[in-house]
Amino acid sequence: MPMPQRYFPRLLLCVALFAAASGAQAAKPSPPVAEDPLEATIAGEFALQSGQLPEAARQYLRAARAVSDPVLAERATRIALLANEDALARESYGLWRSLAPQPSAPRQAVAATLALRAGDKRAAKRELRDLLADGGDGWKHVLAALIGAVGKQPKLVVAMLDDLVDDGALPNQLEPWLGFGGLAQRLGQPVLVERIVQQVVARFPGEPRVALLRAQLLREGGKLDEARSLLAGLENAARLSPQLRWSLAGEYDALGDAAQAARVLSFGPQDESSYAQRAALLDKAKDKTGLATLYDELKREATRPNPMRRLLLGQVAELLERYDEALAWYANVPGEEAQGIARLRSANVLFQLKRKPQAFAALRAIQADATLDEDAQRDAYLLEAELRLKDGDAAGELDAYSRGLAAFADDEALLYSRALLWERRDDIAKAEADFRRILVIAPDDVNALNALGYTLADRTDRYKEALELIDRARVAEPGNAAIIDSYGWVLFKLGKSREALDHLRHAYALQKDADIASHLGQVLWVLGQKDEARKYFDDARKIDPDNRSLQRALQDVGA
Repeated sequence: MPMPQRYFPRLLLCVALFAAASGAQAAKPSPPVAEDPLEATIAGEFALQSGQLPEAARQYLRAARAVSDPVLAERATRIALLANEDALARESYGLWRSLAPQPSAPRQAVAATLALRAGDKRAAKRELRDLLADGGDGWKHVLAALIGAVGKQPKLVVAMLDDLVDDGALPNQLEPWLGFGGLAQRLGQPVLVERIVQQVVARFPGEPRVALLRAQLLREGGKLDEARSLLAGLENAARLSPQLRWSLAGEYDALGDAAQAARVLSFGPQDESSYAQRAALLDKAKDKTGLATLYDELKREATRPNPMRRLLLGQVAELLERYDEALAWYANVPGEEAQGIARLRSANVLFQLKRKPQAFAALRAIQADATLDEDAQRDAYLLEAELRLKDGDAAGELDAYSRGLAAFADDEALLYSRALLWERRDDIAKAEADFRRILVIAPDDVNALNALGYTLADRTDRYKEALELIDRARVAEPGNAAIIDSYGWVLFKLGKSREALDHLRHAYALQKDADIASHLGQVLWVLGQKDEARKYFDDARKIDPDNRSLQRALQDVGA
């Protein structure tokens, strides 16, 4: 999607000319100095780069006033909301509304969030009902508005959600009901969840996705065996419905059973998407035998000039470490559209074959090739940075990100990856600046919210701020093991070790990960359960013996 316009700092030279025609003229008061919008915008950019969100919002508001620009006013509003500066957000919103008086769903959602945060239930309800009355995707904006106020007014958000369900305000479509049911579950409202489920069952009898909703809620509540039992009962129906098949596979994957998810996707006719997802799931499950069987199945139709099929064959050959075969597949990918991906994959294979100069030369060629689409060019910088890291070339890794961001300013993937680099190098201020930059561009980016929250919890003492960020991510994706781990970890940092333990166990049940195992081990050790703690430390070593969280945990507990 197009990124917001960015103003780059540059040297400004201001020359004031004073006429001295007469003493009377000299004695006149000077006219008020007009606001310089470029100066204000540059100041806002610098504040953003430094992670000073309130100051950035103020400067963007100055710029918006100077040029009467609704886009800058919207930007100031969103930055102020992100900074939890509600008074400033209301001021910016007032300017945005006056400059762009025509109502829009995004603006109404912001108005509802501000009203909820201020405790104004009547105004919030009016905005939310208007959004729902518009039909279409209005309910998505309602969800966004409610989520935006959870951190400051959780009880009011629950009351508002309860009213919307009671009043029958939700559209008579399954997706909104599933969305609002999920929000009620994430807010810890089992009675409201059950009421929503009852409404869903009554409105959509026999709909398998209702059972999927129940399974999802059970999974998010940590009742994994019950969730699996419900999913097993849906497999026959999934054989007849591709949509249900994908949803069922997604739930199995979320439960940590990638092999079962791949098996479900093998039901019925296959296409490039299902083949690709099966390959990814089999690789995740470390099932080489299953991958080899899939590779043979794909090869049977390889004579057809299908670019995506040959790309997939190359990728499966890579996963099976048949690198020469992979290069041959990539070299024979037809069509300009797939050339960028094929060339990127070929560069990766060359690196695996220890032909590193050729690999980096191939990536530089992709970066400079204007005939390729921008995603391929951007991905060439990401892949180069990744391979430089594997090669132990720290300077080369940073240089790849710097060149990439010079070519693709504000690209979220490049910013996120560079933020992880800064965190690895213990430069937390720069990591935070890059994460916050993403959140200004995409305020609801769950990965950035969780990564920044976890970084602040793990590497600073700003635990309250970390908890707010992680909570926002948790509301958006409550079943995400990484976010549950982050939440447990910040609770531990806040001194709530026993409460943290439950969440960390839940996270590890969903995903066997070295970071989560290390956190579990450290919390158990602090609680005096050292034998069990050693078990999790051993698990972490088996998964990733060089894991940084493991090393820090062992050092902290003296194990």
